[in-house]
Amino acid sequence: MTTALVTGGTSGIGAAFARALAARGDDLVLVARDATRLAEMASELTNAHAIEVEVMSADLADSDDVLRVAGRLASTEQPIDLLVSNAGFGLTHALTAADMRPHEHAIDVMIRAVLILGGAAGRAMKARGHGTIINVSSTATFVTMGGYSAIKSWVTVYTEGLANELRGTGVQVTALCPGWVRTEFHQRADIRTSAIPKHLWLQADRVVAECLDDVAKHKVISIPSKRYRALIFIARHLPRSAIRAVSVKLSSGRH
Repeated sequence: MTTALVTGGTSGIGAAFARALAARGDDLVLVARDATRLAEMASELTNAHAIEVEVMSADLADSDDVLRVAGRLASTEQPIDLLVSNAGFGLTHALTAADMRPHEHAIDVMIRAVLILGGAAGRAMKARGHGTIINVSSTATFVTMGGYSAIKSWVTVYTEGLANELRGTGVQVTALCPGWVRTEFHQRADIRTSAIPKHLWLQADRVVAECLDDVAKHKVISIPSKRYRALIFIARHLPRSAIRAVSVKLSSGRH
């Protein structure tokens, strides 16, 4: 029996991962801040799929909470076979703002926590000779849209580095880089989405299904949908000056 731990597992892509993994019979450890939503999700998945669901209420901006989750990943009595580091949020705060706390908070949740949890999972999985780590990044990695792009660039490169370090150990490491996905992510961050063409929107369930397929194929970078793979192929070959110009236009449409 496989057990997966999903951070941010009660909404958006994290919830889609939880449902997909439960449907294939994985037991789950769900991590999120809201205890009520955790209980509701656990009840839904247990009733629908007859699996075991453990919940951990934790704020991944809090060092003690991160270490508590890392301790769960390190358990040898109740091993975790799959880690999905998904917890995160949109960040549109200016890089020149006087108040840097939103950036610091984002770095805590989407960099520091990913680093610590990935290290804990990697050590435990390496010792057992098998396991999977999925870090949810973004196609924002390939553009220059402020602090969020910088953070997700770190997540992607970190994932590639971790994959190198764990190569040959039986541990698969993948960065999921989705484009625009229909979740509550954008509303929570007060990001305007009306200017985004309809054909660029993806469904969370499809994103997760394609990611899990890519994991099975041992891909380190997963970019769901042919349209986004084509766009990112182009982005990788454009001059950086062109990427910056496109990023300015994309950013201006979000506010």
